[in-house]
Amino acid sequence: MNEKFESQKAPEPVGLYPHSRKVGNLLFLSGVGPRKRGTKEIPGVTLDENGNISSYDIADQCRSVFDNVRLILEESGSSWDKLVDVTVFLTNMKDDFKIYNQIYAEYFKDVEAAALDAHMLVTWIKDNIKEMQ
Repeated sequence: MNEKFESQKAPEPVGLYPHSRKVGNLLFLSGVGPRKRGTKEIPGVTLDENGNISSYDIADQCRSVFDNVRLILEESGSSWDKLVDVTVFLTNMKDDFKIYNQIYAEYFKDVEAAALDAHMLVTWIKDNIKEMQ
């Protein structure tokens, strides 16, 4: 079985891919960013008059991404407690990892199975500071 899911609550994908795909009894999520559905604005990001990032709040972005992941999981027939792997790309590991780790601990305090795989990503992902997949 190979079934695609499109969330009606999570932000629209920026590419031609589904929010998630179920293969057998496994559910795979596409990369999930912090945007809110129906808008291009990125929570926690302030842009200057030229559209460049002037400041960001990694905690706001983390919470928004985790909330979006939860929406996709639930609309795909799964749940947060069934996560078995989390991969996160941080663009500023030195400044953001400690904050990210605190937010992660809030969201995963009751989930023992989720592993953390954090990487430093040198380039920006569109204008997102963080993306979780």
